[in-house]
Amino acid sequence: MIISIASGKGGTGKTTVAVSLALSLSRVQFLDADVEEPNAHLFLKPHIKTQKRAGIPLPRIDEQLCTYCGRCRDVCAYNAIAVVPGSGDRKGSVLVFSHLCHGCGACGIFCPKGAIQEMTREIGVIETGTVPDRDMTFVHGRLDPGEMMSPPLIRQVKEHIDPARTVIIDAPPGTSCPVVAAVRGSDLCLLVTEPTPFGLHDLMLAVDLLKEMRIPFGVVINRCDMGDAGVEDLCRKERIPVLMRIPFSRAVAEGYARGVPLVGIAPSYRRDFEELAGRLQQRGVAP
Repeated sequence: MIISIASGKGGTGKTTVAVSLALSLSRVQFLDADVEEPNAHLFLKPHIKTQKRAGIPLPRIDEQLCTYCGRCRDVCAYNAIAVVPGSGDRKGSVLVFSHLCHGCGACGIFCPKGAIQEMTREIGVIETGTVPDRDMTFVHGRLDPGEMMSPPLIRQVKEHIDPARTVIIDAPPGTSCPVVAAVRGSDLCLLVTEPTPFGLHDLMLAVDLLKEMRIPFGVVINRCDMGDAGVEDLCRKERIPVLMRIPFSRAVAEGYARGVPLVGIAPSYRRDFEELAGRLQQRGVAP
């Protein structure tokens, strides 16, 4: 089973919930797909065993073969290629905007002259390891500074999914392309939110996204005793199951600052997350 943990906005406690849920399961694999700012390792403290550079294919134009027909430009869905045709004695040119390229390879496939080959452009690193004293494997990606395209790295992190284990994916915050890449293929998704106007607004976006992707989901409300009732009202109206409510606690905040998982702060949290793990494994979430 693949369980993704997501949130419409940052700062809701998504990683806190993901880590505690993983620690409440047996034979689990943790994937930190928040490659722009991975921090689950600060709580799980894995022993990293492998490190591999990750890259995407980038088109390289052979201008001896190129006729500047513009076919590569036309098939590029991301506007990563510009073609300037020649005129008279002026030679044409092809511009490749590497930071817009998603490495899909369409330009090379559709080039009628075979003038496009691929070269690899490194964008980050993928590290794998194990969590001490746990039957848990660990994978995370780290996007290089200055890189803007995280979905290709997220997809490469997910290539390490072990179907023999329960997989927990800590997705990036938000509802844009990186989140889609992270949660795609999940059996269910857990949305972590907070009872504030911003939390409600972004939860609504996340709910719409998961409905469009047809991924079952449920909600965890963090700091449930602060803010307003908007999130609870939405869940009641839309019949979205609230699978856990976590009240505000200074002890939780202090533990977070020390890198202590939620389940390591008090026995009650461990029981709550063990119960949550059981409910998720029964797939008691919204269709």
